[in-house]
Amino acid sequence: MRYPFPVGKSDFIQGDEAIARAAILAGCRFYAGYPITPASEIFEAMALYMPLVDGVSIQMEDELASIAAIIGASWVGAKAMTATSGPGFSLMMENLGYAIMTETPIVVVDVQRSGPSTGQPTLAAQGDVMQAIWGTHGDHSLIVLTPATVQEAFDMTIRAFNLAEKYRTPVILLTDAEVGHMRERVNIPNPEDIELVYRKLPANEEEAKYPFGDIHGDLIPPMPIFGKGYRTYVTGLTHDEKGRPKTVDAEIHHKLIERIVNKIEKNKKDIIDYETFELDDAEVAIVSYGIVARSAIRAVKMLRGEGIKAGLLKLNVVWPFDFEMIEKIAEQVHAIYVPEMNLGQLYHLVKEGANGKARVELIPKIGGEVHTPQEIVKAVKRCEKCI
Repeated sequence: MRYPFPVGKSDFIQGDEAIARAAILAGCRFYAGYPITPASEIFEAMALYMPLVDGVSIQMEDELASIAAIIGASWVGAKAMTATSGPGFSLMMENLGYAIMTETPIVVVDVQRSGPSTGQPTLAAQGDVMQAIWGTHGDHSLIVLTPATVQEAFDMTIRAFNLAEKYRTPVILLTDAEVGHMRERVNIPNPEDIELVYRKLPANEEEAKYPFGDIHGDLIPPMPIFGKGYRTYVTGLTHDEKGRPKTVDAEIHHKLIERIVNKIEKNKKDIIDYETFELDDAEVAIVSYGIVARSAIRAVKMLRGEGIKAGLLKLNVVWPFDFEMIEKIAEQVHAIYVPEMNLGQLYHLVKEGANGKARVELIPKIGGEVHTPQEIVKAVKRCEKCI
């Protein structure tokens, strides 16, 4: 197959463009969206590329319709994606819950901007972390990835599709305006070198009768395709293994929701991804993610240059969260610092994970500007003097 962009070589592109190209290489053939800064470039690229790979890119009337459209596309067998920013992401919450409840593999990109409401449309933030994890109502789980570079935006988009297909779940690619709009050199592999995952399909008509049944004991039901074979019933109501509504049956509800949560929680080791830097002998640790992690790496080097043994845990996945790793670090260091472009969101998870074994300090920043390494260093040194 010929692709409408270079493959097997590097290219100097925006983060949003990298996401669009990666989605197509991952097999995405349906995109629905609504223009919004700073995610519009993803839509523009998909509108350009999709017709050239026999795909569909469609502008919907709003973000509610956009996520609804990709849910429908997924149920007819397509890998599907939408992209938005904070205000549009808020509108998607109800149907995000529907996708979780119906175990629909989709990818949703949130290019974060400063909020709330219209906020600062052209400036970056990390204010949607809690929303991405818990924004839709009810008990649930899903997967949230956080790229810090344009290369990671490319790589994690492919991984987002693979995880969505493997676990029959929505996956959120939680990026931001800085990563989305910056240009960096990206290595784009040959398509045959990219490992792709496709959803598990029913092996026969009997399996197709149970689109929500744990048939193989791995918590992930095979997903039938609408229009092929046995007719499938799909609803956001509490349902049994055949998809039939069972709204007043406590046992069925408990069994369903527990399985939806456990298929993520019990596969945390496969899903969680992080990088460490200078942690082996660290006495203080920095936990960071996304664009701020770039400043945090430099801050660690600067702190060590001043005699403070600092290390970094860079989270590439913020949900499911690695509480065990945080506790392990807390047993080694006396303080953990969490720089975030918000007033404290991931900070609360880090504090819970530390379990009182180390002091946890937030380094907040809002207003659309990324922490500088110097600001992180200054905050760490100030807190260290207060011990």
